[in-house]
Parts: sequence; structure tokens; C-alpha cells
Amino acid sequence: MGSIQKKTDVILIGAGIMGATLGTLLKALAPDWKIKVFEKLAKPGEESSNEWNNAGTGHSALCELNYTPEKADGSIDIGKAIKINEQFQLSRQFWSYLVNNHLIRHPQEFIRPIPHMSLVQGRENVAFLKKRFETLSKNPLFKGMDFSDDTEKLKQWIPLIMEGRTSNEPIAATKNDDGTDVNFGALTRMLFEHLKSNHVEVNYKHLVKDIKRTKGGAWEVKVHDIDHNKLEYHTADFVFIGGGGGSLPLLQKTGIPESKHIGGFPVSGLFMVCKNPEVIARHHAKVYGKAKIGAPPMSVPHLDTRYINHKKTLLFGPFAGFSPKFLKTGSNFDLIGSVKLNNVITMLAAGAKNVPLIKYLIQQLLLSKEKRIKELQAFVPGAKSKDWDIVVAGQRVQVIKDTASGGKGTLQFGTEVICSTDGSIAALLGASPGASTAVYVMLDVLKRCFPQQMKAWEPKIKEMIPSYGVPLAENPELFRKVHASTSQTLGLN
Repeated sequence: MGSIQKKTDVILIGAGIMGATLGTLLKALAPDWKIKVFEKLAKPGEESSNEWNNAGTGHSALCELNYTPEKADGSIDIGKAIKINEQFQLSRQFWSYLVNNHLIRHPQEFIRPIPHMSLVQGRENVAFLKKRFETLSKNPLFKGMDFSDDTEKLKQWIPLIMEGRTSNEPIAATKNDDGTDVNFGALTRMLFEHLKSNHVEVNYKHLVKDIKRTKGGAWEVKVHDIDHNKLEYHTADFVFIGGGGGSLPLLQKTGIPESKHIGGFPVSGLFMVCKNPEVIARHHAKVYGKAKIGAPPMSVPHLDTRYINHKKTLLFGPFAGFSPKFLKTGSNFDLIGSVKLNNVITMLAAGAKNVPLIKYLIQQLLLSKEKRIKELQAFVPGAKSKDWDIVVAGQRVQVIKDTASGGKGTLQFGTEVICSTDGSIAALLGASPGASTAVYVMLDVLKRCFPQQMKAWEPKIKEMIPSYGVPLAENPELFRKVHASTSQTLGLN
């Protein structure tokens, strides 16, 4: 196994939506910098960003009920919903800039308008949804939302879900036509095409084995070129680890203090996919329900219209599962290998705290297809087993860390960036809302890792993202303006 050594400015590990977004931002802001990408698979966007592994919701908190919890006094906390919606607006503006400047083409290949809906049953849940609707509607970001508890109206909105429903239990839904379906796999592939045509060196089938600091302060990345079976050593002043579930083991190899006392808990998912075109044609929305009491946020049932390979598809799920792998293409030793002396107590504390979650995952694993169809029938009463197949979705690794509010071994449901104090290395951990907020998350990486360049970069960032640094919820006029222009550019009207 031979070896070669090369120097560059930036190394991006992982060819997913995060690396694609960061690479595209850096190419616009520092066009002279040399960037290299290393991806262990043969193509970009094959793991968490892939259209079959990612719900593609374009998370903007229009339908996800877990982003708007009910407070002890009965009021609805919409802070997180506003934050996530604003973050998605940044993505829309950046994608629009890329389309307008012919850096990527054919936006309909990665984004389409799809109504986003929330659906609940039972008196208490209907009261919660109405209160949520009333609170959100006062905010300019959620102005287009409708509420109905009238079954005739709901039959017009969601005929497939309402047909054959015999229960007299109260039922209600909210609907927002501003929702989108985003094919993050297609978008990732487009961005890597753009990067390659702009002299970014993208290396597929290159597995990063180790990362360590050189005496001069740069980072040396040890890479296995799989096809040629040789080792390469590449050094860079800045490294971004965006390898999905594979980021945690690489972060641990860096030895930076920020990598200590952090663990990861892998969760796999299954979806049911409809194969009957007549059924698919009768539903046109992303409809999110409410997680069962005690179930984790990732278990929220939803019936999604998706566009995959230019075809309208219909998915229901997710059914959670457990695998010790950190990636779909990972190893069964990933979880055990991530347990180190510095995080073993954090991991054990998380295990003790999350017995209900572990029990839930085991129950999910044991579900037969018949039981999964029963869960689908609670959503779509007329669903027939012969119309649906099961597909294995992506592998997610939830972050486990010690926090002031949650104590030792707190399981985090979200996306987290870990940076070294000098900003020379950053890693992305966690999951949803992930891909939808990639632009916001990567701007945060730039802010934390390149503080000295940000002042000079700001005019260009504002050219690409007009609302950068401005809270849109507090600036309704600016929101209307950027929303109208991005809708126009991305073909969402």
C-alpha cells in the first residue's frame, strides 16, 4: 500500500448536503482557496442526504407539532417554530441565488410546492391544534395557514385519509400551501456538479481513516484510496467533518477537548411506500400527526407526497428501528467503538435515562408488516397491505452529551456543530431538521471558524442571502419580499 502527501486549504469529509453547502459557500466567498472533498462511497448524497433516506420535508415548522409545545399555563411556545422557519428561509434564498446565477439549474428537480398539514384526533388534541393555529397565524411567517374541524372540508383536503373513517372522535387539521417537498439527494448532486466544474477536487471511494494535528498546527488527514488500495496523507488549515453518523468517530480521532464527553445513539428508520398509482394520485400533501405519549419526536407518523426520480410517490412512517451502525453502509462495531474512557459515564447515564426509548425501539423492531399496516390504517382507514412495501430509510445518530439543563447523558434531538476553539476543525453531529437548515448551519460554521474573514465576506453573503442577520418574523415587509422572490425563482407559486 503506497502513500502520497498533499497540501490544500480546506478539506471537506463527506459528500452530503452539508459538505456541498459549505463547499458552495466557500467557493463564492473565497474563490482562490483550494478545496478537497473525500467521500467513501462512489457518488454524492448517498447516505443521510439521499431522497430515500431523508423525509425531504423542507422543515419550516408548518406541520411539525413537536416544534410548538404546550406550556404549563396552556399557552403555545412557538419560539422553536419561528427559528426553524427562518432558517429554512435562508436555504430558499441561497438556492434562489444559485439558480438566478446559473450555478445550478432546473429547481423543479429538487424542490416542489406541497401543502404541509397537521392532523389530530380527540377533543384535547383538537383544542391544542386550534390554539397552535391561532398563535402561529398572528406571526407573518405563518400567515397562510388554514384550520378546519369540519369533516366535509377535511374530505376535500385529504380524501384518502378521510375515506372510510367511522370514528365519531373529534378530528381537525391545519393546512399551509407554502410547504415544499425537497429532494436533498438531487440538490446534493447538483451542488457537487457545480463544485467540480469550479476546480474543487472531489474524491469518491476515499475513506478517511484518521485525523491528527501536525507540529505546525495544520490537520493531517489519512485517507484510503479504495480503488487503488493506497494510503494518502492530505494536510489543510481547515477541516470540516460532515460524514453524517460517521462524523462522531472521526471527531473523536482529532483529540480536541470539545470531542470529549460526547456520545452517539444510532436510530434507524423504515417507511412504507405505496406501489398503487391510483392510491398515490388521491393524496397531495405532507400530513403530520402527533407522536404517541412517551414516544420520541422521531416517531411522529406522517403520510408524505414525495417526488423521487421525477415520479410522484407516497410514503408513510417512520417506523423506528435500532442498528449499532452509525451509517447504512457502516459497521456493526460503530456504537461499541465510539465508547471511550472520556464518554463512558455519559453513555451509561443516557442508557439509564432512556429506558422507555429503548423499550419503544425494541417494540418497533418486533412489528410485523401486518402491525405496521394497522398503524397505517389508523391514518388511512382504507389502506390495503398489497399496495404497500417496506423500505429501509436512513441511519441517524442522535447526540448524547452532558448539559446544564438535562444533566449527564442527555439525548439531544437536533443538529449540532462542534468546533475547536481556534476554529481550525468543525464537525456536524445529530439529525433533523438537518438538511433543511443546511445553509443556516454552515453560515454558523463560517462565523465560528472564520471570524476574521466574516466582515469582508458579509457583503457577498448579503448578496446571496438578502435577509442575512435580520429576524424575518420581526420584519414582515422583508419577509414578504424575499418569500415572493424565492417562490418565483424556485417555481413555487
